[in-house]
Amino acid sequence: MELPEFEDYITEAISMVPVHIRKRIENVVFIVDDEQVGNLLGLYTGIPLPRRGQGYSGVLPDKITIYKKTIEAISGDIPEQIRHTVIRTVHHEIGHYFGFDEPKVRSWEKQRALRVKKEST
Repeated sequence: MELPEFEDYITEAISMVPVHIRKRIENVVFIVDDEQVGNLLGLYTGIPLPRRGQGYSGVLPDKITIYKKTIEAISGDIPEQIRHTVIRTVHHEIGHYFGFDEPKVRSWEKQRALRVKKEST
C-alpha cells in the first residue's frame, strides 16, 4: 500500500474519535514507521495527559507511531483489513495518551466496537 493511502486511514481514525475527546488531544504527533518490529502495531511515547502537571510546557510533542509493515503483514495486504487495523491501532494508542493502562484500553476498544456496531444497524 502506498504511504498516502495509509496516512489517509490514520486521518480517518483520528476523525472518528468523538469531538469531545478529540478536542483534548494536544502536543502529540502521529508518525508512520515503515519497519516491522515484531508484532507491534503501534506505540505511544510521551507523558500521558493525566500526568501532565502545571510545569508541563515547552516539551517536545508526544509521539504515536503506527507500524505500517506490521499492519500490512497481519492484514494480508487487504486494503479494508489494513484500514480496520489502522483504525483500531490509532484508537488503542490514543487510549494510552489519555493514561489508560492495557486493560482499560482494551475495555475502551470493546465499548467503541459495540457503539460502531450499534450505529451500523
